[in-house]
Amino acid sequence: MTTAINTPGVPGRDGSGQPNGLDVIDPYRIRQDFPILDQQVNGKPLVYLDNAATTQKPLAVIDAISSYYLHNNANVHRGVHTLSQRATDDYEAGREAVRRFINAPDANEVIYVRGTTEGLNLVASSYGRKYFKAGDEVIITGMEHHSNIVPWQILGKEIGIRLRVVPFNDDGELLMDEYEAMLNDRTRMVSVVHQSNALGTVNPIPEMVELAHARGIPVMVDAAQSIPHMPVDVQALGADFLTFSGHKMYGPTGIGALWGRAELLDDMPPYQSGGEMIRSVTFEETIYNTLPHKFEAGTPDIAGAIGLGAAVEYLESIGMERIAAYEQALLRYGTEKLGDIEGVRLIGTAEEKGGVLSFYMEAAHPHDIGTILDSEGIAVRTGHHCAQPVMARYEIPATVRASLAFYNTTDDIDALVKAIDRVIEVFG
Repeated sequence: MTTAINTPGVPGRDGSGQPNGLDVIDPYRIRQDFPILDQQVNGKPLVYLDNAATTQKPLAVIDAISSYYLHNNANVHRGVHTLSQRATDDYEAGREAVRRFINAPDANEVIYVRGTTEGLNLVASSYGRKYFKAGDEVIITGMEHHSNIVPWQILGKEIGIRLRVVPFNDDGELLMDEYEAMLNDRTRMVSVVHQSNALGTVNPIPEMVELAHARGIPVMVDAAQSIPHMPVDVQALGADFLTFSGHKMYGPTGIGALWGRAELLDDMPPYQSGGEMIRSVTFEETIYNTLPHKFEAGTPDIAGAIGLGAAVEYLESIGMERIAAYEQALLRYGTEKLGDIEGVRLIGTAEEKGGVLSFYMEAAHPHDIGTILDSEGIAVRTGHHCAQPVMARYEIPATVRASLAFYNTTDDIDALVKAIDRVIEVFG
């Protein structure tokens, strides 16, 4: 259980020099829920700023997973004995927690997947192979993660669909006029990232959905980066499909969810086949199971689903509005601090963005910068972030990405700035 809300003792800029908004939660108390953060790396206190890659796990999630293996380890949906019933109850409680968290109408619309990548592949493979034909078009954006590019390219080679890409400006904001102009009678799907992992840009999903729906075009949303940092309501967004990963929202790796409208999921063929996804099998015919089981073949990641439910409950106990407000204040602080460093070029300066501070320095390659930062105990991500078209857009090989979470502090940002100063000392 967290103890991280209502902390008026954490001041704003009215005397302490801290930006307003940092008083909505107390990150120093939250950090007590994350034992991994209390360690040294290379003789320095760990500063973990790689949250866009994966977040750390609170004790509540670790304990939920341990409890399953210690007390209730059994397969789900298949046994009448007590352990199986307990495991099934906890597994399905995780699904209901996800439904509540994203405000889905029905828990049966929540499909457990390994993560965002599988969710995107499931829709491309199942929906796409059933409904697309040669000459059809799928619209994505220029800031997509590779996992929202490659599945559509594979489908293009198999079926002959065309991929169309919405460009973005130097700040990292989509050119919405061009998006609207791309929508036409050949468009069969819009698949778009909610928050860019490389730029932090938060895209205007409701507006994009409204424009697509006016032409009867369904919209798929990659919410991997947005769901840990802001309220995500599938009904308010208006999307038809939405997928995300547990490990980016303080849950375990190898688990995530795909939500889709029931009427669409019902008409889609299974993505994989095997046990649990069938109602009956003979050598002549197979009758598929109902939602959500039709898309959950084989023994699932039961502990992962339970851990995902625990992560949802942990986030709810803090409050997504408070998390968003705190992280926005921390982002403003970090943007100001890094923007003041000569030789640092911020990549991604959209007006609407999440807690991502990507930057480039002509003086040193991002990998060299990351190595020096690591020597100071600071964990960041360096590279193209599985978004190579973004790097090509800015004509750079890679960036250094510091990504924020609600357990980060202004002290972490200050340590990052100090370490960048050391990079400048080394490389000039």
